[in-house]
Amino acid sequence: MHVLAIILALLLEQWRPVGERRALREALTRGAAALERSLGGGTSQGLLAWLLAVVPACVLAVVLHAALSAWSGLLGFLFDVGVLYLTLGFRRFSHEFTLIQSAIKTGDVDRARELIGAWREETVPDREREEVIRLTIEEALIASHRHVFGVMLWYVLLPGPSGAILYRLAVALARRWGGTSEFGAFARRAAFVLDWPAVRLSASAFAVVGDFEDAVYCWRTQAREWAALNEGILLSAAAGAMGVRLGMAVQTPEGVVARPDLGLGDAADGRFLDATVNLLWRALVVWIVVLVLLSIGHLVS
Repeated sequence: MHVLAIILALLLEQWRPVGERRALREALTRGAAALERSLGGGTSQGLLAWLLAVVPACVLAVVLHAALSAWSGLLGFLFDVGVLYLTLGFRRFSHEFTLIQSAIKTGDVDRARELIGAWREETVPDREREEVIRLTIEEALIASHRHVFGVMLWYVLLPGPSGAILYRLAVALARRWGGTSEFGAFARRAAFVLDWPAVRLSASAFAVVGDFEDAVYCWRTQAREWAALNEGILLSAAAGAMGVRLGMAVQTPEGVVARPDLGLGDAADGRFLDATVNLLWRALVVWIVVLVLLSIGHLVS
């Protein structure tokens, strides 16, 4: 039933994207800010705040799923679909990506520069076209993993839809509280641990559907040079799979920031935006096929 719930939620999200997600994000932001104000301090306070934000939501999801499933298997299934509908989906990031892709195709680099700045929540007025494309590809790869592949993995691993909620909350809290403060230490660690298996499965899927040899080579030789290891694995494998160069120096509001080179092959240009979309859809198909096979194996056994 897991794979059917995922497929149905993805189809629903493509057919009718949830516009109310902004309200959910704002509610989460307000709740996280309130916990930080009331408990802000060291590592132990950060741990307590994380537990208060995550555990009740996950427990409630398990209880509701169990209660609904006991009443009717269909209700339990529909509950899972509803939670997945709110927690995963390509539309969470594809709107920004598509706008930038269209601007690049029409030659409106100023508009593309504006859009990637808004997506990354920073203003840099003089980025070159190639840098805009590089950053757009990187943002799309990271967002697809966090909004699709990571959610799928933890939904399958934990009871009911609690895994999907756990993963999405952990990522959101790490983004909100992460930084370098002691208060965000546990949030950072929790997100890293939850991402550890998910990132490696995403990177493996990219390798399978792209240039396998180059993807594995880049993963093994370049990932550890990236500041965030999990992101380094994801981006290096995808860059190798597509034959594009990512990473490298970028301009930020504080100035030019040096970053390691990722990938092999050509500099990023417009055609790699299309290649990114194709890579992500093929990787999604691989995930679905694997889940179907596991479901069949479970039924047979």
